[in-house]
Amino acid sequence: MKEDDIHVVMAGLDEVVKQWPSPAVTIVSQREGNPFKVLVSCILSLRTQDRTTGPASERLFALADTPAAMVRLSKEDIEKAIYPVGFYRTKAEQILDICRLLLERYGGRVPDDLDELLAFKGVGRKTANLVITLGFGKPGICVDTHVHRICNRWGYIRTKTPEQTEFALRRILPHRYWLVINDYLVTFGQNHCTPVSPRCSTCVLVPWCDRVGVVKHR
Repeated sequence: MKEDDIHVVMAGLDEVVKQWPSPAVTIVSQREGNPFKVLVSCILSLRTQDRTTGPASERLFALADTPAAMVRLSKEDIEKAIYPVGFYRTKAEQILDICRLLLERYGGRVPDDLDELLAFKGVGRKTANLVITLGFGKPGICVDTHVHRICNRWGYIRTKTPEQTEFALRRILPHRYWLVINDYLVTFGQNHCTPVSPRCSTCVLVPWCDRVGVVKHR
């Protein structure tokens, strides 16, 4: 894939992904644009499918939708609300720790600085970038397994880790696509360009895709 092909590819994705539901965290952000809810939903989404993350977020936010309200809940209350997300016990403790820190240091507000977010226990670059982009609408590139896999499959970049992919995209991806590339590729990766047996025969992006690493069956 040539670097300039990204414009036609992103235009194609903009149309293709409309047939599928948006990622769970994106839906949360679209409802209210609340950075705290985006942060908590991101934590719940790790190692958890969207069909579980969405309902778990709704149950938890029905009990508490601010750091102050959240710390009034017990760890067991949060565990019960978010079950069966992956590692629900660890995540309940993490959410409480973050809420206490938000109240102690930030007046109950989520910071809009990447480095400050990364200092929170259990918050990695994926979550921090999602909070920056979806919670605050600021420039950032969130790279999860789908973004990493598909950008390399296209031949747009050549990297070995999601973190390398983030910095590679920061160098070459036009800024107009920074806020949408994660939504597009998570949706596309979950429903069409899957890790195993991607549906290349029905993909509108085939003319621009190098299909790096794709096993071609005869």
